[in-house]
Amino acid sequence: MSDRQREFDVIVYGASGFVGVLTARHLAASAPAGTRLALGGRSAAKLEQVKSRLGVDWPIVVADADDASALATMAGRTRVVLTTVGPYAKYGRPLARVCAETGTDYVDLTGEVLFARDSIDENHETARRTGARIVHSCGFDSIPSDIGVHVLHALVSADGEGELTDTTLVVTSLRGGFSGGTIDSMRHQVDVMKNDVRLRKIGASPYSLSPDRAAEPELGRQPDMPTLAGSDVDPSLRGHLAPFVMASYNTRVVRRSNALRGWAYGRKFRYREVMSVGTSPAAPVIALATKAALNALVIGFAVPPVRFLLDRILPAPGTGPSETAQRNGHFTMDIFTKTTSGARYRARVKAKGDPGYAATAVMLGESALALALDRDRLPESEGGVLTPATAIGDVLTDRLRTAGFEITAQRL
Repeated sequence: MSDRQREFDVIVYGASGFVGVLTARHLAASAPAGTRLALGGRSAAKLEQVKSRLGVDWPIVVADADDASALATMAGRTRVVLTTVGPYAKYGRPLARVCAETGTDYVDLTGEVLFARDSIDENHETARRTGARIVHSCGFDSIPSDIGVHVLHALVSADGEGELTDTTLVVTSLRGGFSGGTIDSMRHQVDVMKNDVRLRKIGASPYSLSPDRAAEPELGRQPDMPTLAGSDVDPSLRGHLAPFVMASYNTRVVRRSNALRGWAYGRKFRYREVMSVGTSPAAPVIALATKAALNALVIGFAVPPVRFLLDRILPAPGTGPSETAQRNGHFTMDIFTKTTSGARYRARVKAKGDPGYAATAVMLGESALALALDRDRLPESEGGVLTPATAIGDVLTDRLRTAGFEITAQRL
């Protein structure tokens, strides 16, 4: 939002939660001098504790997630609302709506396809009218995927090598904990979909976040959980590949970016995500076992006795790894493509820090700062429910590189 008359540049909403504190800490360390920051949430006492822990003197804004009037007042005071309050389908719809209505830019961490679909339907046209950029999925879901394909496409275009065709993200290395918030979002989505055929069809569609499903090309099946040999992706890749747990969401975000850009990546752009399980003789079995385990996890959430056990084993929302574990985390994602001219390319997105926590706090914080402080350099847009690539693009790429991320693309 470009109105400098507003009181704040960024309000961190949900600042007393685990990821909220991490994001506020990143902003305290990295935001330029003079950036007007505030902490938001439903408990003034908890927000005061965060202020004390961080050693900052930022104002506090109190608003409950289901109080539309208080949320609208909060949104009207700032250029950007950064929210970590999920599951977003349960708690996030009123805030996204008031941001669209008040012309306030918005970033979150959702990996919930049903919430994102609802937000598109409810807020896109309103946000276009007010100029708000509503940007979902500004963490590990789905910035590495979306920005990685963005830089890949930029290099292919600069080289004049046509459009992208078969494109595959490979999680080459990953170390980090499973986010309790992500687990809670999965639970909630299973709950709402298990008795609703229409919602299950939305969740299963590869174009569930498309602005116009009828205009999408018919490219056949694009399964979310393939098992592959590395050579099926690129001749240079060895070993075996298993399904990646976030693929069913990330792929839809990337396809939305392509559609919002008028299918600039290509009308034959097919996209999938997998992870490497190594080159050992057991790797094919590990790949199949990974696929079975991911299917079992989703089914388990729908079966009460199994869910009872899972709820006691898996991380709870609002919790996370130790600071040492966060520092020791890392991820590397390689994105391979073949163009319509026959050229092969690879992009890489790599960062230190636990992907779902430390690295996510950087991605979310830099997304908010880009919207608040770099408006004149953002991609041209009338506003709307956008993606990280279409709303922030090169500005976010530059910011993440400055923050220590490796984001590259090269011809193979």
